[in-house]
Amino acid sequence: MFFTVDPSNGVAIYLQIVRQIKYAIAEQTLRPGQLLPSVRQLSQQLTVNPNTVARAFQELQSDGVIETLRGRGVVVCSGAVDPCRRERKTVIAERISGVLSEAFHGGLTADEIRKIVESKINQLDGKVATIATPVPD
Repeated sequence: MFFTVDPSNGVAIYLQIVRQIKYAIAEQTLRPGQLLPSVRQLSQQLTVNPNTVARAFQELQSDGVIETLRGRGVVVCSGAVDPCRRERKTVIAERISGVLSEAFHGGLTADEIRKIVESKINQLDGKVATIATPVPD
């Protein structure tokens, strides 16, 4: 699994982890019943404090996305896929809304914005790292 964090992007690291795990569940890279890496493993992989990963896991557990099974570890809950998909759409829609507002406030027309968006989609199609795979060469 390909998780990354960016300490300089303005989003708390534990929230980046929460978001990426939810996105992985939404795209079914992580499936219900599947074990997640341990706090120690994930903290070493991301080179972050184990407490940060533990906080992310606590948030995911309180959201009903993961659960701890005694003797097995942390697994994805059976009903997690649909809520994670809804949340993914909500988060992306909010971020797009913010960018569109900035573009309109900056004086761009709807047509100019559409051209920029189409250009970026064509430019990025198939060339963006996902949780399932790193960027292809």
